[in-house]
Order: sequence, then C-alpha cells, then structure tokens
Amino acid sequence: MPRGPAGRKCASVPGLPSAAMESPAATFTLAYVVFAVCFVFTPNEFHSAGITVQNLLSGWLGSEDVSFIHHHIRRTTATMLLHSLLPLGYYIGMCFAAPEKKLYYIYTASDGWKVYTLTAVILPTITSLLALYWSQKRWSKHPLAWILSCHALPQSGWWVVASSINTEFRRIDKFATGVPGARVIVTDTWVMKVTTYWVYVAQQQDIHLTVTESRQHELSPDANTPVQFITIRVASINPKVRPFDIRLNSTEYGELREKLHAPIRNAANVVIHQTLSDIFLETFRSLVEANQYYELPSNQEVETCIGCMQTNANIKLVKYCQEPNEGECQQCYCRPMWCLTCMGKWFASRQDQQHPETWLSSQVPCPTCRAKFCIVDVCVIR
Repeated sequence: MPRGPAGRKCASVPGLPSAAMESPAATFTLAYVVFAVCFVFTPNEFHSAGITVQNLLSGWLGSEDVSFIHHHIRRTTATMLLHSLLPLGYYIGMCFAAPEKKLYYIYTASDGWKVYTLTAVILPTITSLLALYWSQKRWSKHPLAWILSCHALPQSGWWVVASSINTEFRRIDKFATGVPGARVIVTDTWVMKVTTYWVYVAQQQDIHLTVTESRQHELSPDANTPVQFITIRVASINPKVRPFDIRLNSTEYGELREKLHAPIRNAANVVIHQTLSDIFLETFRSLVEANQYYELPSNQEVETCIGCMQTNANIKLVKYCQEPNEGECQQCYCRPMWCLTCMGKWFASRQDQQHPETWLSSQVPCPTCRAKFCIVDVCVIR
C-alpha cells in the first residue's frame, strides 16, 4: 500500500486500475488469439489434448481407414465451418469479458464493433451455404469430388476413383509422412497431399517429379538433431490436375523412391542426405566453418590427411569453448593431420547412435592423442 508524506497509508482510488491488474478484455483477447491460432494450425499439444476437428467430430467424420475420401470430404467441410465461427466466438466472449462495452445489444455498440459483428455473422453464413451446396447429391459437388472426376474414365464417375483410393489407403505398404496439416501419402497408384482445407490427388502414371529445393536445419522441430527437408514438385500431364509440392525429411527420400514408379529429377542439383550421419556431417561442416580459424605457422608444412589420404589436412584442435582449466575439453597439441570431412566422420562415429539429440553438444577424444574436444574446438587452418 503506498504511503503519503506523513507515513499514512493512501487509500486506493475507486475505479483506478492497479498497474499489476490486467484488463479482462485484453486478457481474453490474448487468450482467444492464442487459442484460435493453435486451433487452426494445431500444434502437437493440441493433438495430444484432442482439440482437433478430427477428434471433436470423429463420430460424424467416420474412419479415415475405412473410407479415406469421404472422411476428408467431411473433414475439409467441417474445418472450414468451424474456423469461420472463430470471429463470432470472439465477439460472444467479449460480451462477457467486457460488459462495459455493451455488446449484448448490437445497436448500442460502437461502429467498429457493428462492422466486426456483421462480418463475423456473414462469414459462417456463407460457408454454411457453401457446405450445403457441396453436400448435394451425396457430396458430388464437393471440390474433392471434382478433383477425382478429373481422373475418372469417361464411362465412370468420381466414386469409382474414390473406391480405388480407399482400397489402396487401407493397405499397410503405403508411404505416409508429414505433419497433420501437410501429410504426404503415396499408394501403388496415387500420390496425395492432405492439407487443412484441401486434398491434392495425382495419378502416378501421369506425373513428373522434380526436386526444387532443399533446406538444412541444425535442429529439427521435434528433436535436438540436424535435419534436411527437401521439396518435390508433383506435376501431372493431365491439364485439369493442379501441380503441388510435397515436403519431407531427406531420410525418408529412399523409402519414397521405392514407392514411386516415376523417376525424380533433381533440377536444383540438391545433395540429398539420406542418413542421419550424412545430415550431421553437413551440419558439422557448417558449424566448424563458423568457428575461429587457426593460423598455421610459416615454418610448418601441411601433410596429407591420415584418414582418407586424398586431401591435405586442414583441421587443428584448439580449446576455445572455455578457459584452459575449465570444463571437460582439453588442449590438443597434435599437429594438423585430419581434414574436415574425416574429423566429422570421427566425431559422428563416437556418438551414441540411439540418442542423436546429444551429438552436437557432446565431447569426443582426439583420434590421435585422446584429448577431449567439442565442435567449438575444431578450427580450420589458413
């Protein structure tokens, strides 16, 4: 409690908010925005808690394994409807969080709130009418049904293609990967990408596959390990089928190629690392190149790397991670005898293969003198 000049306690002024007290409207707004973003993009925590469209409406959506196409026809429709209700949900919540705004009766609200309310009501109304239109004739007017009709023979309909996809999806030998908002599914006949609002479908015999991009990350989203993601463009010779991109971990590239019938063209000349060791070696190289350089004395000659005997040694171990007498790392007094690639392979070979998340932060012994070092201590000579 604040005190006046004479040491007396000052009474709090009624209606004056404390600095530590937050506005209920601001708190609700922040909480609702976080909820809405997480509900739309669905992080792993929401999946674990079951706060997803698939879980909330599982009874109506049906099983994906039993009827893949009809499940996603209903799922995309329900997702669009529920997401369109989020602005209206915010308005209803603000009626309780900020009663002083008098939002219970729209005619007493400010002009800004009137425009917002009108938009929040029109949006789900339009999506509801659109969903009603899609559901006509047993969902034959849904965009996914139109996509499948592009693959149907002249004498058949989209439901024949849907039946083929449903049958192949139930097989255990299909390839499936990706996060729930961008899943990639490859069966014997079909290549599909399942997103929040759309399902892309292409027939294997009609497609051309091209690697267009590669991104290397030192840490993956789920574990403390390096990871490489590659992007593959799927283009169909069928002019009615829109091209789309699929993105996957490079370690899954080999399994994907085994399931595909068409070759994958590497237009971007991307080096694809299909094993964890390959990915780690690339990350090791980038981290070492960012370290301090080692100035080679003028009277010292560079010898051939004793690991591969093909390139000159270009690595010197110098303790830079901590002070000389601190930590587990030790000063190495060996002359440069290893190249960067061989040192990276040595570093990876000394790691616990069951716990790749510890590789980047671990210490290993020098291959010649056994002095412990970490990645920070690996210096390129110049």
